[in-house]
Amino acid sequence: MKRILLSKVSLGVLSLVSPAFAADLPYAKAPSAATTVYDWTGVYVGAFGGGGFGNHNVNNATGQAVPFADFTANYSSTGGIAGGEIGYNWQSGSFVAGVEGNLFWSGIKGNDAAQFNAGAFPGVGAVDADNLRWGGTLLARAGYAIDRWMFFFEGGYAFGSIQHTNTPPVGLVDRFNVQANGLTGGGGVAYAITNNVIGKFEYRYTNFNGYSRPNPPNGQIPYTTETTYSVVTLGLDFKFGVPVVAKY
Repeated sequence: MKRILLSKVSLGVLSLVSPAFAADLPYAKAPSAATTVYDWTGVYVGAFGGGGFGNHNVNNATGQAVPFADFTANYSSTGGIAGGEIGYNWQSGSFVAGVEGNLFWSGIKGNDAAQFNAGAFPGVGAVDADNLRWGGTLLARAGYAIDRWMFFFEGGYAFGSIQHTNTPPVGLVDRFNVQANGLTGGGGVAYAITNNVIGKFEYRYTNFNGYSRPNPPNGQIPYTTETTYSVVTLGLDFKFGVPVVAKY
């Protein structure tokens, strides 16, 4: 009987002491789950397409057609473009730096026939037209990344082939190609749809150096031109490798 009573007392004491003793023991905290952050570093290739708007100024010896204007004749052009690109991005923290080269076909064309026929440009003796046939850019890029989103600005060198046509009411049509070059800049936003596929939206402004026609073979007055383009495109890129960084 005494043994049974002693056993019950011992068990009761142990039940009281055990929680207090356990509270003093060290314990290990369960590790938190790691989140993944997209890494933009890597080589990519892609394709893009969109549309553009051109602005063209023609100046000749007759001077400005409109007081205080910087042109003898002015006209616009519109059309689509499509092309391909290759580039490389490098990311450090939220900052992304990159380089890119691209080539594109263009159907951006226009003329001043409507203004010419309406007599809007006094002293202009022929209809002028421009057709941007193809082009390309070499760009440097700086961006800010928020996981799979990247907002960026870019700028660099642009080149292209412009076909200019000067058509008088009577006589020879003067058509020639100009290998234009100049500066370009713009910006956009990109989103990593998957670890390898990236979609993006871009706007780019290009200012080509002017060209001159000092001795037109069709007997027209010598003239010079200035041309700028604004282009908006959507694109898809494929980035090689699948770098995704774990963040705790």
